[in-house]
Amino acid sequence: MFAIKLSLVFSTLLSVGSGLAYVTYGTSPRNGQALPDLLYATIDDLQSGLAAGTFTSVDLVKAYVARIDEVNPVLHAVIETNPDALAIAASLDAERTDGSTRGMLHGIPICIKDNIATLDKMNNTAGSFALLGAIPPSDSTVAAKLKAAGAIIIGKCNLSQWANYRSSNSTNGWTSRGGQTMGAYYPMQDPSGSSSGPGVVSSIGLAAAAVGTETSGSIISPSSRNSLTGIKPSVGLTSRYLVVPISQTQDTIGPLTRTMMDAAYILSVIAGEDSHDNYTSAIPFETIPDYAAECTSEGLQNAKIGIPRNAITVSKTNGPEITAFNASIDIFKKLGATIVDNADFPDLAGYLNFTGAGYTTDPVVGADFVFDVANYFNEMTTNPNHIVNLQQLINFTETYPPEDYPDRNIATWLGAASLNITMGDADYYTALLEQYYYGSNATILGALETYDLDALIIPSSMSPGYAAIAGYPIVTVPLGYYPATTNVTYNSRGTLVELGPNFPFGLSFYGRRFSEATLVKYACAFEAATNYRQLRDPYIIPNIQLVDVM
Repeated sequence: MFAIKLSLVFSTLLSVGSGLAYVTYGTSPRNGQALPDLLYATIDDLQSGLAAGTFTSVDLVKAYVARIDEVNPVLHAVIETNPDALAIAASLDAERTDGSTRGMLHGIPICIKDNIATLDKMNNTAGSFALLGAIPPSDSTVAAKLKAAGAIIIGKCNLSQWANYRSSNSTNGWTSRGGQTMGAYYPMQDPSGSSSGPGVVSSIGLAAAAVGTETSGSIISPSSRNSLTGIKPSVGLTSRYLVVPISQTQDTIGPLTRTMMDAAYILSVIAGEDSHDNYTSAIPFETIPDYAAECTSEGLQNAKIGIPRNAITVSKTNGPEITAFNASIDIFKKLGATIVDNADFPDLAGYLNFTGAGYTTDPVVGADFVFDVANYFNEMTTNPNHIVNLQQLINFTETYPPEDYPDRNIATWLGAASLNITMGDADYYTALLEQYYYGSNATILGALETYDLDALIIPSSMSPGYAAIAGYPIVTVPLGYYPATTNVTYNSRGTLVELGPNFPFGLSFYGRRFSEATLVKYACAFEAATNYRQLRDPYIIPNIQLVDVM
């Protein structure tokens, strides 16, 4: 059974380095060295143990799969595990024994969202039976990059079905294939979405890290709600080839991790130009930055950071987030940053009146989806349900009972199918230009330029929408937790707790397009000074550790 509370009988705080505690659990039967506690273990911790022969990648896979098996009946964070993971791990261990490693991800188990295709024995379904058994022509570019770097794709994480682009009345983290994902910080916790599974997997160490996707909020929101760091890259920094799409103008792929350094390692691997995705041709540098090299505790010195106060809304329930955000200002100043308060978005009123501000009602996103999802289906070399367009997907979903229609509607699809614009026509480009204005000059870029800023900060619960429509990057870090006295609020279905005690929340950094290196630098410095993630453990934690499988 899983642990309701972390037992420290065998856990030890071994040392502190770079501001982050190294927690151990047991000793290795191979060399007597301390083993990392998988709830806290970083990629650096795992690489140190692998290099020293303290454990192997096979040991890691065994431990992580056992942890998944232990808690997945409750949390439903993983749709399926990779049946070849142990064999892949053994091959990578052999490479290490022969003196060859591929980089910081060599032999590291990572879970990816079930919309990032792999050409192996795992499915890629966006959580829907419509794609069960469909076979892509190759790995997605992101999966191929991870594999080439030596990562072990240990499984496919659950998500909000179709990345939350199907229904107006579904729930975060629900799919017909994977069931209802729940967060680990409170019973029946809404995990946020749509990268719900990646968020939960990383939060309790069901893999070393996870990779998700975002159109609007789908990396940043679950990272924030699961006390994680997350990077929503600029659209075009990471290839979307063979990732189940929503919108080519807004989709992006990025990491959800327990530390900023881990996110930086993964981003350097998955970023880069790809001939299959012409948006990547906009990358302004020939060599992808070493994002991890930006992680220092001094990263905020001489930074000029703005706060767009007119974009920060206070509600009856978000008081703890606002209080923590305002308290963080002194931390930024102590770390050497200049804070420019009231660095407001210059045309917030225009943005708020813009019909494309919400991605489920955005005509550009709808037109993209109609075109892009048909392209994805037609890329498949095997397509068991013979679906080739949105109308056929609608028909399948309406008539296949496990898809839970009509209880979970298809209103978003129907809205996209009824649009009067088509991707590439004059109305589409008019709407697209308007979208780019409201996501840049009217908001993020406008504030950065007007006040001559390096970055902006905002509570993570308020950050996704502004950055989505013009493809701007966001980096989120943990900022705190709701107090134990917080009232428990359920969703309309009564199936998830939308807000409650111990719910995590985060702080987001905005920057210019392709400024991820700068944002990582600032986020690393803030994380090193605060370590908010380590202030509170989830209520549900797997018992299985490395020592149990060795």
